[in-house]
Amino acid sequence: MSQAFIGLGANLGDPRAQLRAALKALDAMPSTRVTAQSSFYHSAPVGYSTQPEFLNAVARVETTLTPQALLETLHTIEDSAGRSRSFANAPRTLDLDLLLYADRAIDEPGLKVPHPRMHLRAFVLLPLAEIAPDIEIPGQGAIAPLLAACSAQTIRKLEG
Repeated sequence: MSQAFIGLGANLGDPRAQLRAALKALDAMPSTRVTAQSSFYHSAPVGYSTQPEFLNAVARVETTLTPQALLETLHTIEDSAGRSRSFANAPRTLDLDLLLYADRAIDEPGLKVPHPRMHLRAFVLLPLAEIAPDIEIPGQGAIAPLLAACSAQTIRKLEG
């Protein structure tokens, strides 16, 4: 079994329900189980101020799927939630990102792990730090200083 971390986000429809359904879908994937999930966090959209706020979370999974198979399954879950890829950073019903896979660094067409911008995004780092406070991001280092560098980004924990 390999440990992987998945970033979840949504800002269209009912984001809370969509993230809950996505977590169930992650746990139902073949040869995979969710072993931890963060709280949900509100965050401002990056680069597009006219979009609704996002709801974000991070899940830790144990899986025997390869990174490629895991990513394909994440795309299938997104598609079943009505995900449209009309333009980069478009509003979305569901976004699932493969953030980390074991301690591997992968750079293949269509698959980059660690996720290329995760170390720059509070909406990834804060929920990740909640469930894995001592994690090291390959090529970037410990999560605490990375999160401190994102302190100007707006993010708040969803209450309730």
